Amino acid sequence: MIPQEIIRRKRDGQALAPEEIAAFIGALTREEITEGQAAAFAMAVFFRGMSRDETVALTLAMRDSGTVLKWDKLERPVADKHSTGGVGDNVSLMLAPIVAACGLAVPMISGRGLGHTGGTLDKLQSIPGYDVFPNETLFSKVVGEVGCAIIGQTGDLAPADRRLYAIRDVTATVESVPLITASILSKKLAAGLGSLVLDVKVGNGAFMANLDEAETLARSLVEVANGAGLRTAALLTDMNEPLADAAGNALEIINCLDFLAGLKAGTRLETVVLAEAAEMLVQAGVAGSLPEAGEKAQLALTSGEAMEHFARMVHALGGPADFCEKPDAYLQQAPVRLRVPSPRGGYLAACDARSVGLAVVELGGGRKRAADTIDHRVGIGGLLPLGTRVEEGEPIAIVHAADREGAERVAAEIERAYTIAEAPPSPAPVILRRIG
Repeated sequence: MIPQEIIRRKRDGQALAPEEIAAFIGALTREEITEGQAAAFAMAVFFRGMSRDETVALTLAMRDSGTVLKWDKLERPVADKHSTGGVGDNVSLMLAPIVAACGLAVPMISGRGLGHTGGTLDKLQSIPGYDVFPNETLFSKVVGEVGCAIIGQTGDLAPADRRLYAIRDVTATVESVPLITASILSKKLAAGLGSLVLDVKVGNGAFMANLDEAETLARSLVEVANGAGLRTAALLTDMNEPLADAAGNALEIINCLDFLAGLKAGTRLETVVLAEAAEMLVQAGVAGSLPEAGEKAQLALTSGEAMEHFARMVHALGGPADFCEKPDAYLQQAPVRLRVPSPRGGYLAACDARSVGLAVVELGGGRKRAADTIDHRVGIGGLLPLGTRVEEGEPIAIVHAADREGAERVAAEIERAYTIAEAPPSPAPVILRRIG
């Protein structure tokens, strides 16, 4: 295998054979490919694209670059969910224990925050003692005994993806649908899944602001996943406002516990969580229809079984045994809380969700550089949904900050992020489309 010949063929728009792709990715994993060659390959794919068969081959080669987990001894279907990321998107925290209570095994490999979007791992690390990088033995034990475990990507899972992504990140080739598809799915396939549900976010708080672009990505993910033998469906969901009523790590953990306690009924967040739970149960064969699956998920929530599974997962991965009973005893709280007053009366008509996410980063709840340390205490709470009627001076959000100066600066940003109108906005669906 001569790397420059593979690069040249793709540069010239030719289709690569599976064995060529496997050889290139194998050499990349063994560090026999230079960063310049990997960057040239990524740029060639960025401009020339890949066919479905090429993307399947790339995904499988990246999957096989490291350990592929096996769950042969489990007596329940193995499933997972992946979100492309948004603001106040803590769906995974509730979804995993809900479907685990319904009989699925969920080995959920999650990530850290990226840009203005929050990361599931950062949220879980708000919990003292919670180990987001357990060894494989403990990970398997928790999945087998509890039914779900949410952890981070270990060094053995799809290492080729980690190296190629680092190169894409600094060469302006992140926004390539084939490369995004292979990056996401290689890790999911390496986790040994039997089925997968994808949540592709659309809107000003998502990486895909355009519905057509989001659908293109969703179709690529679904087609390639199914082509690689992984039963997959995707939901396109709205991200033109924060999904939860909080954005920030510890705040989203509190929101999760409130949700599992039944305190978020009727919200957009509940709609997404239960819809994705139903999809997971149907994809895994635990339910025969979406209505039946929805009833199972709702029962797991209202019966308290989902909360019990979350509590067991937290304790099994090193967190406090009584965390769900008294979270305030364990979660750190920001020393400054500042209300964001509405500048006038009217209806919350629009939101720049990306600005809300960036405000959390500004407070220290996200990273400006990869080496930055997260302040899990900070964030934005009490976020009112669009369509809410507010009076002048009424709080539309509460800033949780490390100091007064930061709180005041971010409060002004949050105020600017919302549009207040005299008439209520037209209701917008939170689930826009299903691909499957």
